[in-house]
Amino acid sequence: MRPIAGREELDLFSRLPYVLNEELADDLAQGHRRPEWMWVALLGNRLLARAAWWSRVGSDTPFNLDILDVDDSLSAAERVKIGVRLLHTAMSATVPGGSPPPEYSRFIPPDWRDKAATRSVVEDRMAIVEHVGARLFVERLRLEWRPRTPIPEPSGRLAFRPPRDRAELPALMTQALDGTLDAHSRRDLTRMSAAAAATRHYEDELARYTSPRDWWRIAVLPDGEPVGFVVPAHNGYNAIIAYLAVLPRHRGHGYIDDILAEGTRVLAEQDVSRVRASTDLGNLPMANAFRRAGYVNFGREIKMAWS
Repeated sequence: MRPIAGREELDLFSRLPYVLNEELADDLAQGHRRPEWMWVALLGNRLLARAAWWSRVGSDTPFNLDILDVDDSLSAAERVKIGVRLLHTAMSATVPGGSPPPEYSRFIPPDWRDKAATRSVVEDRMAIVEHVGARLFVERLRLEWRPRTPIPEPSGRLAFRPPRDRAELPALMTQALDGTLDAHSRRDLTRMSAAAAATRHYEDELARYTSPRDWWRIAVLPDGEPVGFVVPAHNGYNAIIAYLAVLPRHRGHGYIDDILAEGTRVLAEQDVSRVRASTDLGNLPMANAFRRAGYVNFGREIKMAWS
């Protein structure tokens, strides 16, 4: 069990199939991955298991564990045993001590529970991570808008403008956390104030996107009062709806449809090949808004966390 030597071993690392294999070379080149964060379990020349972490460019610590695979031709007991041993070994060398390890995430089909083979793959990986101390945190829907999907015309109820300054969006994000259904946000609110959670989210994610900030939109009533906001962006992989919210006092009026349509329109005008988004499985109002806007649920994502 060892990390790969470098780019020359990407073919070895990619022998086990997964949707992220095609991104590995670019991720290494851009600094999202490092060879010492990409581990393999070998029996001779046979790849039995692998694990890898991803991080933001410039960070010296992994952000999440997003690849964990085992050879599915092994017996169920062997798959879990080898996977647990690899993950223990790799984590002890990769993850800094003194804090919970980064979350584990895996992209999965939308109907993964309905097919025995697919379900086995997902549950084996989850069992490995559970043996190393993590628990299921949330399941999320992965959503996609595709070109030629109609975008609703503006209703005229709202006007849209970019944020006035750097402080406006975090202030609105703070308000939007009141009553949030998002699992990560709800967890943050048990650990810090709404203002601190909003500021951290803004600085750690939204402010890092290199796409133009004049894509961002504040939705306002005719008198100028903010109703909500949307953050269209590009994360280096896809055009995305990075954040979408209606402020508490304006919920229940259908404004989310106008705001999502505006964010989608901004990205569609950039002639993108698709727009991606995600939301928690249990966040039905948000999921329904994306469905009404023509977004397709093309996959799901499992997230597991160490407490």
